[in-house]
Amino acid sequence: MTSQTYRPPSADQIRRAPKALLHDHLDGGLRPGTIIDLAHEIGYESLPEHESDKLGLWFREAADSGSLERYLETFAHTCAVMQTRDALFRVAAECAEDLAQDGVVYAEVRYAPEQHLERGLTLEEVVEAVNDGFREGERRALANGYRIRVGALLTAMRHAARALEIAELANRYRDSGVVGFDIAGAEAGFPPTRHLDAFEYLKRENNHFTIHAGEAFGLPSIWQALQWCGADRLGHGVRIIDDIEVAEDGSVKLGRLAAYVRDKRVPLELCPSSNLQTGAAASIAEHPIGLLRKLHFRATVNTDNRLMSGTSVSREFELLVDAFEYTLDDMQWFTVNAMKSAFIPFDERLAMINDVIKPGYAELKSEWLFRQTAVTS
Repeated sequence: MTSQTYRPPSADQIRRAPKALLHDHLDGGLRPGTIIDLAHEIGYESLPEHESDKLGLWFREAADSGSLERYLETFAHTCAVMQTRDALFRVAAECAEDLAQDGVVYAEVRYAPEQHLERGLTLEEVVEAVNDGFREGERRALANGYRIRVGALLTAMRHAARALEIAELANRYRDSGVVGFDIAGAEAGFPPTRHLDAFEYLKRENNHFTIHAGEAFGLPSIWQALQWCGADRLGHGVRIIDDIEVAEDGSVKLGRLAAYVRDKRVPLELCPSSNLQTGAAASIAEHPIGLLRKLHFRATVNTDNRLMSGTSVSREFELLVDAFEYTLDDMQWFTVNAMKSAFIPFDERLAMINDVIKPGYAELKSEWLFRQTAVTS
């Protein structure tokens, strides 16, 4: 066996590989048991199931509708139980723990503060509770032998009118755990240009932001996010494939927008399993990530909503390894892409790449050299 022989990484190697996550929703990643506990504490009686396994299955099946609008309806239950400081703290701490155990060393987790005010919390109290929870989760992870750093992205809902207010909130907490801003929600009928005042404010403040674009809606959403709003990254961006033409002979022609996205190294926060659920892709094997990887777009691998998709970053990579015969080198490429695109300072990104990610993959890639020794010892 030589180093050139194709060796798909094992599930254990994929889990142990250092991974970076840019697109994960806090209210889409709760543990089913936690939802049940929190619902009991506040007297929330609308859960469709009251056993952990059954509730987790209900979320996955409800999200498997092929409709983004139906997918978003599942969040009514998770948001309902995230309305107190203690609940937000617990959910954030468990999120950091769960990601760390999955081998994630850096994560940006997003949530919409405006969706957690029903029981009297202020926007500031929501942010501080989540930040404190992330720090607690990082400490718990470290105590269990895992290292992770979590930054928060504050999200404004694109159908509402609080984007500037949330952008200002993100800017106030930019040195206290909040790394950037986002808008989310149904794309159709709610273009990002409705919130230009928020994006112009963030640009004046030299702050970072990503925009959900090119998931359920097509190229116009991506074009507006970039050319009108000035997004640093595209949340999903999977529909950029609509501007790429593949001929019968395999030759590829990029449209002007796709060429711009690739030339400018605009990061794509791709979420394969979620895209299947919302109808943006028919199967993992047909997911645009395969072509985008070959064409060297700055593609990254993400979870979107771990509860609704029944997934983790490791599971997303397992699916891609199976569909595209990706190796540890491919995993490292996606991970370095994500880390390059993170909203933390350049020197910290570089240190994470050179001191954590690359050494971690180098160790994993060398393991095959010692397998025979392990078998015979």
